[in-house]
This record gives sequence, structure tokens and C-alpha cells, in this order.
Amino acid sequence: MEAFQSGGDVLFVLMGAVMVLAMHAGFAFLEVGTVRKKNQVNALVKIIADFAMSTIFYFFIGYAVAYGTSFLSGAPTLVEKSGYELVKFFFLLTFAAAIPAIISGGIAERARFYPQLAATAALVGVIYPFFEGITWNGNLGIQAWLEAQFGAGFHDFAGSVVVHAMGGWLALVAVLLLGARHGRYGKDGTMSAHPPSSIPFLALGAWILTVGWFGFNVMSAQSVEAVNGLVALNSLMAMVGGVLAALFVGRNDPGFVHNGPLAGLVAICAGSDLMHPVGALVTGAVAGALFVWTFTLTQNKWKIDDVLGVWPLHGLCGVWGGIAAGIFGMEALGGMGGVSLAAQVVGTLLGVVVALIGGGVVYGALKMTVGLRLSQEEEYLGADLSIHKIGAEPPSSMRD
Repeated sequence: MEAFQSGGDVLFVLMGAVMVLAMHAGFAFLEVGTVRKKNQVNALVKIIADFAMSTIFYFFIGYAVAYGTSFLSGAPTLVEKSGYELVKFFFLLTFAAAIPAIISGGIAERARFYPQLAATAALVGVIYPFFEGITWNGNLGIQAWLEAQFGAGFHDFAGSVVVHAMGGWLALVAVLLLGARHGRYGKDGTMSAHPPSSIPFLALGAWILTVGWFGFNVMSAQSVEAVNGLVALNSLMAMVGGVLAALFVGRNDPGFVHNGPLAGLVAICAGSDLMHPVGALVTGAVAGALFVWTFTLTQNKWKIDDVLGVWPLHGLCGVWGGIAAGIFGMEALGGMGGVSLAAQVVGTLLGVVVALIGGGVVYGALKMTVGLRLSQEEEYLGADLSIHKIGAEPPSSMRD
């Protein structure tokens, strides 16, 4: 029975890893559908190349930074490790690799390819696992201090802050250092619209992410025995809350509607194991409305050229999720309890600070040394031809 349970846990975590791995196809097609046609190939290549780079640096450096466990030993030693420990690395890697996938959408259409790969190496190898280890492994004693001060540590069940807020705030730094796409904002205050190239691809990406998210959240239990149906139901309620809020606040805009479920799911990650389903519904609805409002504000008023709106979607909705866990997780509001709003605020702010400082160091160093963005001519031509020497479709004269 013990061997059967161990094998079940291995299969359970492996299935979760595969579902989150599939979410990277969602990131890819969400970006493909949002960017202009001349940048679609680049979007696809970036996501898979970033995943490969993430794997290498998380395997050799990042996992040891977060958990103190290294795989730099002989094969006989690795065989002695349980299969569970090895698939757990795979599962957590897929979370780590979401960081550059999130950033990719913000810096789309004008970022150089290899400098971004270098940034991925630094972020997944050092910056992300530093905060991951603090939250999920108790590194540096910060969780113990929070528990002593506020009666509970920082709770982030599936990564509203650890993954999504970190990715969104890192992306904000990169977007600001890159600057807007040429022609996006005029000196006279005018704004040039760059509408999505394919709503069907955008919707496909959103659906792939939505389905995979149930592996992201539910499998964060990391064992069959600990699996919790409340996590699945809360994820569902937050998802539909995000859809409906984005539908109404966004006035039927399909881009907002298909990002609505993602906003709700980002926000529910932290407290999905604590909230009552009604609290999850409210959390998702607030996130959907928050995304629409802040995306419009950043694009139109503040003129921050965040192409996919990853700072509003992941950065701000992730922050809301971290705080919402401390609100709707309370027993007084139908939650499971055992959570502190003060600890949630402190832990969330710490994640934002780590992202801003880490992003500033990594992207600031790259900008000063090798540069971050394409030339104006390369950007006009498009990243597909400038970097990959091929477009998403053949020229019209060759289609026949």
C-alpha cells in the first residue's frame, strides 16, 4: 500500500506538471493572437526557447537556491532519490518557466531575442527562486517571523504572488526600460492603435491557459492524499467571476472577455484552499474588473506600452490575490481561517519589492551592456523577419 500511494503521488504530480507545461502553449497563442502578424513567429519561438533556458538554469541553479536540493550528483545517486522528488522538480520548473512567459507578452514586438534569453537565465536561476524559497521553503526565517508577529505566515497556495505578481512586476520593469513601440504614442498626445491580429488565436490561448490552470491550482497539493476539491470549485468560481466582470466592464470587448478568466484565476491561486466559493467568486470578479480598468489606464492615460497587459493581469491581479486570501480566507467571511491579513500584505509587498529590485538589476545591466530592443528599422520590418528570417505566412504571391 505504501508503494501504491507513493506511485500515485508520482503520477499525480507528473500529471500536474504536464498540465502546466501545456499552459505554455496557451501563453504562446495568447501572444500570437494579440501581436501584429509580423511578430507572430517571434512569439512562438520566444516561449519555447525561454522554457528551454528556464529548464537549464532552474536545474543547475534555481532549484538549489529555493530548496537547497541539487541534482549535480551521479546517476546512481539520482536513482536512489524517489521518483516523487524528481517529478516535483518538473512540476515546480513549469511554475518557474511561467516567469519569462509572462514577461514575453509585455515586451513583445520590440525586444531583442538573445538579451531576453539572458534575462530568463538570471531571473529563473536566481531572482524567482530567491522569493520562491522564502515563501514555500521558509528560507531566511521570514515566514517564521511573520507567524511570530501576526499569528500566521504568508499564505500563497498556488502562486498568486510567487509566480504571477513576480512575473507581472518584473515585466513592468522591462517594459519601462524598453520604452513604447515606435509610432504607438505621438508627441502631440495621439495614440496609434495596434489591434490584435487574430481573435481566434487569442481565444485559443486563453482556453488552453484556463484548462491547464486547474493543474496549476489543484495539483499544488502535491499529493493525492492532500488533494482538495475546494481548490477546484474555487478556481471555477473565480474564473467565471473574472469572465462576467470583464464582459460587463469591458463592454463586450473580446480581448477583455478572454483575459477575464485569466485575471480571476491569477487572483484565486493564493487562497484557493481557504475561501468559500462565494468569496472566490467575488475575488475573481474584482480581478476581472481590475484588469479592464488598469489595462485601459496604463495604455491610454499613462502610456505604458505593455502589449498584452501583463502588469495589470499578472502583477496587479496577483497582488489582489495575495491580499484577498487574507480577507476571504477568514472564518468570519466563510473561509477556513488560519490566515493573517497583515501577513498577506507584508508577504505580497515583499514579492513586489524583490521583483522590482531584481528586474531593475537584470534588465538595467542588459540595457547598459548589450541593449534590450530592436532598431527602429528592425521593429518596422517585424521581429519575425528581423530575427528569424521567416514570416508566419508566405508572401501573397507564393500562396498559390
